[in-house]
Amino acid sequence: MFNRTIINDLKHWKEQKDRKPLMMLGARQVGKTSVLKRFGKECFEHCVYFSLDEEAGVCDIFRTTKNPTQIIEQLSYLTDEPILPEKTLLVLDEIQDCPEAISSMKYFCEKTPEYAIACAGSLLGLAFGHEGFSFPVGKVDHINMYPVTFSEFLEQKDSGLYRYYKSIDSIEPLPQVFFDRLSQAFTAYRISGGMPEAAMKMIEVDMKGVETKLQNILQDYTLDFVKHATPQLANRISHLWNSLPSQLAKENRKFIYQLVRPGARAREYEDALVWLQNAGLIYKVSLCQTPQVPLKSYEDLSIFKIYCLDVGLLRVLSEVSPEAYFNDNPAFKEFKGALAENYVLQSLTASGVKCSRYWASGNKAEVEFIIQEGLDIIPIEVKSGTSVTGKSLVEYNKKYSPKLRLRFSMLNMKKDDTFVNMPLFMADRAKELIERLTCQ
Repeated sequence: MFNRTIINDLKHWKEQKDRKPLMMLGARQVGKTSVLKRFGKECFEHCVYFSLDEEAGVCDIFRTTKNPTQIIEQLSYLTDEPILPEKTLLVLDEIQDCPEAISSMKYFCEKTPEYAIACAGSLLGLAFGHEGFSFPVGKVDHINMYPVTFSEFLEQKDSGLYRYYKSIDSIEPLPQVFFDRLSQAFTAYRISGGMPEAAMKMIEVDMKGVETKLQNILQDYTLDFVKHATPQLANRISHLWNSLPSQLAKENRKFIYQLVRPGARAREYEDALVWLQNAGLIYKVSLCQTPQVPLKSYEDLSIFKIYCLDVGLLRVLSEVSPEAYFNDNPAFKEFKGALAENYVLQSLTASGVKCSRYWASGNKAEVEFIIQEGLDIIPIEVKSGTSVTGKSLVEYNKKYSPKLRLRFSMLNMKKDDTFVNMPLFMADRAKELIERLTCQ
């Protein structure tokens, strides 16, 4: 089982004096259930688990009373483990299937805060807009969970190499022996992505198992579209989701509705976009032509790109075989770049970097991402290999003279005045290194 860094966030939540019931957000099969069970086992005397989509009787308890003391008493009859204040972690999984349970968190927060309750659901984000129940605004804590990161993958794959990776604390070229070994591990990660079951199959060198796990997850997502949306909306969600490869195959990856379906219009697919975002399956990156603080005030929400939650899922959704990473095929160059962008985005997001905007200057230049770090705007360019020709970052520098310019590629670490090149596999470490650079 992977050591997930989110355990540290959960431990911090446990120790907070003003702790509220926890809502863990994240897409299906990113590992929420296993992490909460592990957290409960390691940090509490007891851990009690209920899956609300499998145990309908549990939902009935929340429907018949709002009194948290009565709810705890009745839940206790269904488990051999005691449910005790501070000593038991009560895990309510797939809670989106029971809106009354979500609403009840308000009363647990107000009347019985001594109970540690963690709620999770593969489509919990969709419940926030659900009509017919009151969401406990301000009465719950939130934690977002993402696929396994490259750092977490590396720790499981090669603990010695992981220790070296975590020891890197300066922008200097890595010794070639470490650069080569990290590159090899990174290629393995790009193939499997970060869905835990698929990533573990990659560590076991079971390529067939990797493909099977990823295909099964994609099939589960398709079934979710049908289960949790109206037939018309489910159809649109499916069309939009399956258009991801063609959206990202273009040199200009701007989202085009015509690629979803001929004649498609924005108003027809807005709900489908929101559904996929709330389910945690896509990231939306909006255009920001004026990179000034605050970035949010200058973004153009009508022009955007969309990316997948996981680079391994995107590869299989795009029907790209693992062998493509081992062959220098010019036909794969363009889409390899899209996969690299997707990887950087999911890595930065998982490390807490808000990476939801890009910059473009007409048809002349485009920088894949721009992020706000304090009062600094940092442009981020992404290259999939060692060929780093392109003038976009240079053009950006001429216009705005940023304090820091960052490029991810498969070249070694390098710093030249305000410009920094980081190997793609360093994306997990970028946040702490960026903070160090911007404080200098």
